Formats: sequence, structure tokens, C-alpha cells
Amino acid sequence: MSKALPTPVPFGLSRRGLLQAGSIVLLLGRQHIAQGASIVAVRVWPAPDYSRVTIESDIPLTAKPIFVPTPPRLAVDIEGIDLNPALRELVAKVRPDDPNISTIRVGQNSPSVVRLVIDLKQEARPQVFTLAPIAPYKNRLVLDLYPAKAVDPLEALISERLRDAGAGAAPAPSSSPIVTPPPAIAAAPQPDPLGDLIAQHNRPGAVPAPAPAPTVTAQAPSPAPVRPVPVPPAPAPAPTAPAPSAPAVNLATSRRTDRIIIVALDPGHGGEDPGATGPSGLREKDVVLKVAHLLRERINNSRVGGNPMRAFMTRDADFFVPLATRVEKARRVQADLFISIHADAFTTPAARGASVFALSERGASSTAARWLANKENQSDLVGGLNMGAQDQHVQRMLLDMSTTAQIKDSLKLGTSLLGEIGGMARLHKGKVEQAGFAVLKAPDIPSVLVETAFISNPEEEAKLRSSTYQEQLADALMSGIRKYFAHNPPLARSRSV
Repeated sequence: MSKALPTPVPFGLSRRGLLQAGSIVLLLGRQHIAQGASIVAVRVWPAPDYSRVTIESDIPLTAKPIFVPTPPRLAVDIEGIDLNPALRELVAKVRPDDPNISTIRVGQNSPSVVRLVIDLKQEARPQVFTLAPIAPYKNRLVLDLYPAKAVDPLEALISERLRDAGAGAAPAPSSSPIVTPPPAIAAAPQPDPLGDLIAQHNRPGAVPAPAPAPTVTAQAPSPAPVRPVPVPPAPAPAPTAPAPSAPAVNLATSRRTDRIIIVALDPGHGGEDPGATGPSGLREKDVVLKVAHLLRERINNSRVGGNPMRAFMTRDADFFVPLATRVEKARRVQADLFISIHADAFTTPAARGASVFALSERGASSTAARWLANKENQSDLVGGLNMGAQDQHVQRMLLDMSTTAQIKDSLKLGTSLLGEIGGMARLHKGKVEQAGFAVLKAPDIPSVLVETAFISNPEEEAKLRSSTYQEQLADALMSGIRKYFAHNPPLARSRSV
């Protein structure tokens, strides 16, 4: 009879050993066992409004920031990690044309503490915060570097127009100028900060009256006055021979018109928020920015009833702009229209067609419209809004404001745009839909959101990638704007340009 042998025990393991190891785990805790957080990715997003540095990790990071004003730099001690190649990549990600960041230095300050030093090109107001995981990101440590002198949208619009005029690129009349009835003249002129700033260029010695403007968030401090543009002195009167050559004339300030028509263009998403992604990888944030640039060219070369038009873009590069800030920018420049440009997506590739949406105070016009509005309103969470900023209550108050007149005018604008888009592309629905889009809640600006096509549909993604389709889409949107103004002339404001 054979003797039974005991069951073999794996090498190095015993019941007593396992119990001892378990006790050690309970005593040490997670921070002693883990080698440190794993860095998933690092990203740098430069823009005139602000520059952002993002460090994405598998577990939350703890950071202690220190700002040194002279020379301006931000030092951040990141705890619980060791220096690794992913963090070293930040050094090479800084672009020479970054308006805020000069260089980034990174090193092991002490065991499990990495020090990040961001050398700045100008004085800044940094914000350091963390973001919880949300698709498609894990934990994020965000360093936002806002210039101490914030970019004022109104001043930027003026500078752009003066720059174009100085280069001899004054807007030329469109090949098919808009014929509109005379604009309605209000009993008292409306406050016009744009006109005030242009007047300041004409009269450098004058002090313009403060212009009322919507509340500006802490991320965008109140603007500084525009520097006066030097104007050549008038030549002394000469009764006999005329001067051999006339002084250069600033085209932006020598011509007078009754009105500058401003159209705010809002390319959706941007920066950390890619928006929807097509089957072959086309990103919504990229294609809508291209369409917006094409539409801006057309607007800047058009007129309404003889008055020049000007496009203002809430973002003209790849960076994140919170939804409420997009509305604030449009209101700051006193935009006559607000057009947010997007590319739709759905869970199945069969959905197709372009759509136009306006705001609704009484609920969405369809289940699909409600679903889309909820998806677009999550842009702040994906893009990375600092929820701890002190101005959040102001932004929420702004988003809660709306008027019946604004919605009525928005539906008119949407109908004009939808009719023109339907002439060159398939429509998802033949009428303007309504839902509670946060970006459409400017109480005093007709606002619409245009879904150019379903980027989730392979055929329509290919069209969106095509430069020909982008040009046709920009032409259709421009025609819709002309059609709207032909029946709804803008209110009168006196502006010298």
C-alpha cells in the first residue's frame, strides 16, 4: 500500500507567511506600497487668453504651487511621483510662440516629490486645480496661466481691424451687397463701447467715458484702455504750393459709417475637449475651427446696407473656452449675432444631416434635441472648467438669463441659415429645433447652434474633411446671414471706423 504524499506548497509561500504579509499591507497603507502615480500624458495648450499645462495620471496628484513675481515663474511641487520620461516631455512641448510660457523645468526635488518650474513671459495670475476622471480622461492636474493684463475681446477686435486697415486690407464690398431697409433709429443711442474705443483712437487726448459691459469673470480681468494710435499732425496751411506728398491716412479711422455689424463665431469645443470623433479619427474641434475661419473671411469682406461687417471668434486656435465665457465674449463686443459651429455625433453611424438649434425656455422640441443639448453642455467638464473659481455664481446667473425676443430672433436667424444649408447639404430635420443649450443663453443676442453634419457617419465625416465641402458650408452660412439681415436690419448705433 503506497503512502499518501502531502499536497505540495508553492515555493516561498506558507499560511504563516501570507498572514504576515497581509499584516504588513494593512500597516503600511497604499502610499508606502505604490511606487508612485503613473503619468498617462502631459499636454500644453498655448493661447493669448491663457496657457494651460495638463498632467494626466492614474491616481489623483497633490500639488503645492508657489508663484514668484520677479522674474515671473510658477513653481509646483507634485507629491507622490518620481521623475520619469513622461514628465520630461513637458520641456519639449513648450512652443516658441506661446504668449505666456517661456520655458518649463522639471526635476526631482526630494524623494517622491517632483518640482515643476514654469518660467513666464509676463506677469500672470495662475490657477492650479485638479479634475476628476471623465471620458476620455483619467485624473488631471491643471495649471492655468492667465496674464495679469487679460486680453479684452473688444480691444482685440479693434486692434485687428486697425491692423487690417493699416496693411491696406480694408473690407471690400461683397460681390452681392446686401440691400436692407434703413435701420431703425432708437430714440436714444445705445451704449457703444466699440465706438468709444475707436473714438479714442481718433482723439488720443480725450478720455472716453466708461462703457457699461457685462460682468467679467476672474479669469478675464477688466480690460486696460487701448493705446492711442499716433496720428500724423495736420500740415500747416500753405496758400501757395501744395505739399509734395500727402501724409499716410489710416483707413480704419478716416472713413465714417453708421454701423459696424459684428457676428460672433463660436467654434465648438477646443483644447482638452476634442468634441466628437469620426470613424477615421477626424476631430470635431478641428473641422469646426476651419469652417469658422472660412466664414470669418467672408464676413470681413461683406457689408450690410453699406456698413462693414466684422467677425469675432470666441476662439481662433486650439484651446478650451468655458461655455459662459463664450457668451461673455460675444456680449463684450456687442455682437449682433452669435453662431456656434459644431459637428453632430450619435451612437450609430446611420444618423446623417445638418441641423440648426435655438434656445428653448420650455423644454426641448424633441428627445434628440434634449439629448444633444445635454451632451454639448458637458463641454465644461471635459474641457476642464475650474469649478472653484470665485466667479461661478456670476456665470450661472448669466446662463439663466434669456428673453422671449432673443428666442424669436434666433428662430428667424436659424430659419435663414437652415434654408441655405439645405441647398448644398442634406438636412437632418427641415425646421429649427430648440433645446436648453448653455452657449445660446445670451439674453440680448440672436444665437443659434449649427450642427454641420454627423461626424459619426463615415460619408459625412469624409465630406467634413473635404476643403470643398468646408468652402460650400461657409458660403451657405454667409448667404444665410445676408438673408437674415435683409429682413431684420440691425439696430442703429453711431460708430466711427
